[in-house]
Amino acid sequence: MHETIQEAETVERVHWRSISAAIASISVVGIAIGLGIPLLSVILESRGYSPSMIGLNTAVAGIASICAAPLATPIAMRFGVVWTMFAMIIAGAVAFVGFYFAPSFWMWFPLRAVLHFALTVLFILSEFWISTCAPPHRRGLVLGIYATVLSLGFAAGPWLFSQIGSTGLLPFGLTFCLVMIAAIPVVLARSESPKIVSEGGKGGFFRYIWMVPTATAAVLVFGAVETGGFALFPIYGQRIGYSEADAALLLTMIGLGNVMLQIPFGMISDRIADRRWLLLICAATGLIGTLAMPVLAGNWHVMAGLLFVWGGVVAALYTIGLAHLGAQLSGRDLASANAAFIFCYGIGMILGPQVIGIFMDIFGPNGFGWALALFFGGYMVIGLGRIAAKSGLSRSEA
Repeated sequence: MHETIQEAETVERVHWRSISAAIASISVVGIAIGLGIPLLSVILESRGYSPSMIGLNTAVAGIASICAAPLATPIAMRFGVVWTMFAMIIAGAVAFVGFYFAPSFWMWFPLRAVLHFALTVLFILSEFWISTCAPPHRRGLVLGIYATVLSLGFAAGPWLFSQIGSTGLLPFGLTFCLVMIAAIPVVLARSESPKIVSEGGKGGFFRYIWMVPTATAAVLVFGAVETGGFALFPIYGQRIGYSEADAALLLTMIGLGNVMLQIPFGMISDRIADRRWLLLICAATGLIGTLAMPVLAGNWHVMAGLLFVWGGVVAALYTIGLAHLGAQLSGRDLASANAAFIFCYGIGMILGPQVIGIFMDIFGPNGFGWALALFFGGYMVIGLGRIAAKSGLSRSEA
């Protein structure tokens, strides 16, 4: 009995070391992304390229991510999780330095494709690694820590960019070094990485989107709200009377809520038997907060408090959705579902700015909130429908 307890404790300790390696690796990559993305845009603008051309080059990132998602699991099955991640780190680092040496603008398109293909595979396999190794009763906490550290990494990138600027080789060399550092914890933990076996998981990639729809729909809504909201909130804020600086500060409050509230939400999710109810509560809170924005907009401080809570709750759709996915699946199914999860996030990134922009063109500033409400309301319909369907199936079996 005593030996059994010791073995269980040892397994958990091994899992935590493995989890730490995966989180450390992907968070360093997050810093590099936060530094690199604005750097590339600033350099193109300084070279005289139009915003539309810069946007076209940036859009390649989304296309590459969507293409990478279905391929991540087959590649990892063939070469192993650790060595696939290592190869993607090398490819991403080399591609990023390539931007500095590329003499022609057209070269930036394949470089951008390689960079974001590699980053997408890294994120998919890191999240699979974390979900697989997290103790079931602490999965939400672990993923909350992951989301928090990753958010801090993304925030640190722009700060580094503000310190070193965009001239010369330094920002590219620093980003290259940061990405290469991410390989160290991955290689050190190679003996503890999960293996993706070929058993099970029959069928095409897209069926994984529907395997745990409350999770994949949650991340699609989060991707749409996060990308579209962050892109268009400054415009919305100015149209309802805020200065550019005040609107930017409100956007910062959303980001702070994202960072501060993921661990608490992860811990709460570990104490709930069916995480779908917590996802519904997050969506309902997002809907209520969205509808309350026009009413509370007259008081900046109240609005800031609302957006702090709103930002954290909405971001929890990602954290809790990922935890729900890990609780439902394992092995190859979990790896493929993680890829579908990221795929749906990419779809949300494409849909969000388009839908919100169209609503604002048609309905004015109020269209911002109505578009967000559409996403939250749609998710609530899906979530309630899934819970009702499962309840009905349980009664019929009884």
